[in-house]
Amino acid sequence: MALPIQREADQQVIFEEVSGARKVVLNRAKKLNTLNYEMLRRIYERVKVYENDPTIKLLILKANGKVFCAGGDLTSAYTFEALGHWSFGASYYRKEYCLDYVLATYKKPIVAILNGGVMGGGVGMSIHSTFRIVTENTIFAMPEAIIGLFPDVGASYFLSRLPGFFGEYLGLTGARLNGAEMVAFGLATHFVPSKNLQSMENAVEEMIASSPDEPISVATMSRIISKFAEQVNAKQAGPYPSRLTMINQCFSGKSCEEILSSLERIATQVQEKWIHDAITSMKSATPLGLKIFLKLIRDGRSRNLKQCLETEYVAICHLLGRSINNDFYEGSRAMLIDKDKKPRWAPLKLEGISDEMVAKCFSRTFGEDEDWVPLQLPSRPNDVSSKL
Repeated sequence: MALPIQREADQQVIFEEVSGARKVVLNRAKKLNTLNYEMLRRIYERVKVYENDPTIKLLILKANGKVFCAGGDLTSAYTFEALGHWSFGASYYRKEYCLDYVLATYKKPIVAILNGGVMGGGVGMSIHSTFRIVTENTIFAMPEAIIGLFPDVGASYFLSRLPGFFGEYLGLTGARLNGAEMVAFGLATHFVPSKNLQSMENAVEEMIASSPDEPISVATMSRIISKFAEQVNAKQAGPYPSRLTMINQCFSGKSCEEILSSLERIATQVQEKWIHDAITSMKSATPLGLKIFLKLIRDGRSRNLKQCLETEYVAICHLLGRSINNDFYEGSRAMLIDKDKKPRWAPLKLEGISDEMVAKCFSRTFGEDEDWVPLQLPSRPNDVSSKL
């Protein structure tokens, strides 16, 4: 028998209590644990309570199923937009960014167990955790430009902190990393084989329960996790470190057109699949989204996370509000609704997107639309700059 609607919504996120800690468990496995508004709201409310509860020392983020989180539930966002005003979708992103910021600046240690795919919104809520545990099942990607958007949830902050121009490469192409590669580039802290995860969780819980009146030492936590972890060797870390020189050469370009041209030029000299895939991906993605992201990540190198999220929110709202084009809705239609995988971007090519069009996406003026207000995140004492 089907559960009542409210009961089903309650079960999309499970909150577990263990002595001295709390677990937030994404429980929407059939939907790849994509985050809808109700999930974001409930998680936000709970983690705020947990942060101020002196009996709770640790927060654990994990998920049921084979995927940690495939990102935001854009199908629901698309439906909201079709039924009402674009600001309905903006409220979703406001809640998501607020949650990401709280978790990034959390006063207590967070352990994120990323056993499976982690993309988009799943990255945003976990990437600043004190401990980011990956396994042989982990796949990381920021593929938003393929569906009419751009890498957000603070990507202009955390991708801009990667070596050289590797962040540009990941954001402009949606390229995937495995768990070992995430460790190699600092996106994860520990590689723990999936068969060791339950034992690791048990050991962490026992440690917390054994010292109820003492604060948690991050160093002690790291030692416990490391007992179940494996060192990542060069073979596991994959080919990306050795490709970094070529990636830097191509993705240091001043414009998306220059980057794509560099890729096409090097493709005539070096026959490697990653180059072909990068070209194909950039030509398949929304031109506007690519140009927005390139500006965001370049500016993001000199901004803090709060500034990055607030700026990304402005650009997201312009896409939702169709200030320039209909690419967000067209991408959602083609990739998520009709699934013909043939989005009709407008303009179709990078050359059709002028600097003025990109600049408009960062304007905080929305004409006479009174439904839009800027995102103004509160100042919080915990700086995240040392975590990545």
